[in-house]
Amino acid sequence: MKLLIHDLSREEWKKIASEYNGWKVVADSGLIKPCVGCFGCWVKTPGQCVIKDGYDNMGALIHKAEEIVVMSRYTYGGFSGFVKNVFDRSISWVLPYFEIIDGEMHHKSRYPEEKKVTFIFRGTGISEEDKAAAEEYVKSVCRNFHTDATEILFVEDEGSEEGKNGKRYNSGQNPRDSRDEGGKGKTILLNCSMRGKRANSKRILDRMVPEIQGETLSINLSEYAKKPDELKKILNSSEKIILGMPLYVDGVPSSPLRVMEMMEREGRRDGKIIYVVANMGFYESKQIHNLLGMVKRWCEKCGYTYGGGIAVGAGEMIGTMMKSNNLAKGPTANVAMGMSRLIEAVNSASVTEDIYADPAGFPRKAYMFLANMGWPRDARKNGLKKKDTFRRIELQ
Repeated sequence: MKLLIHDLSREEWKKIASEYNGWKVVADSGLIKPCVGCFGCWVKTPGQCVIKDGYDNMGALIHKAEEIVVMSRYTYGGFSGFVKNVFDRSISWVLPYFEIIDGEMHHKSRYPEEKKVTFIFRGTGISEEDKAAAEEYVKSVCRNFHTDATEILFVEDEGSEEGKNGKRYNSGQNPRDSRDEGGKGKTILLNCSMRGKRANSKRILDRMVPEIQGETLSINLSEYAKKPDELKKILNSSEKIILGMPLYVDGVPSSPLRVMEMMEREGRRDGKIIYVVANMGFYESKQIHNLLGMVKRWCEKCGYTYGGGIAVGAGEMIGTMMKSNNLAKGPTANVAMGMSRLIEAVNSASVTEDIYADPAGFPRKAYMFLANMGWPRDARKNGLKKKDTFRRIELQ
């Protein structure tokens, strides 16, 4: 079976459909739901997503495919919202258990295979810098998914929707110039995790709120999934936005990515300052650099100022420690230092360099051991045995 994943419009697809006769095609039916970070595909229905919307067997489809082609609109150094959604929903292809590959923590392979995948990015005026960013992102995705990029192609697409908004904007202003004195404009803290109130992203954001000067508003993206116009109105009312999000498949999760696409299409150029607080399950915070780069490139497209971000490693552990009375001690020390620097930048409406925060004084080996011990425990809560978590799905 050959597999094609694409985000083409109906008109665009009609032009090339004959080239893919006999292929299994994954396209946007309008029904796909975002990954909610529930880990169900690892500890409830191993190998399959618990969300039954027609995209719940993506991991098994990738396993079965002998050849894979991915066509995506170039979007901030990576995939479009739809294609990213498909990949977010494909994590059942790998196991929850960790191993070290090339000095970094990654997931173990569920299937004993390495896929060859061709990636085709479409867009208008894709620069060499853009190409380098996309290639770096694809390599990160392939490393985590135990695949190889057979070829990475870039196609000039003059008729594409993104071409209409292809110009990069830069306000050229010092972030302070258009702010009220003291830089105390309204700050929105947007929890982009679809876990909502249970998210580690929210725990970290909530810990920052008391230290932020001026008016603040904390909201959960999960509560606005069907109210995009209302969300857009709220975000447009702010001068500063702090995006809190987990790392999904080496980049921005599909839900906030779609919000970013929506805001770019709107075309408002009001000089907002955007900050990021990102976390992930892997130990090494440096693996979040692709996500931070995507947000930065989005800011350039929209005329926003990228204010900097903090990347938090071992987020599942650090998130549970956010209620500690003293974050400056123990594994959260590096995160606490980074949060202080980011809060200082927010309060002064200024820019800071990206901050990478690994757990302080907590060995990676110990973290990985405890994490790997946790998956069978979670599976047992759902009536499964450890061997069940290694289940391989064979599609007919």
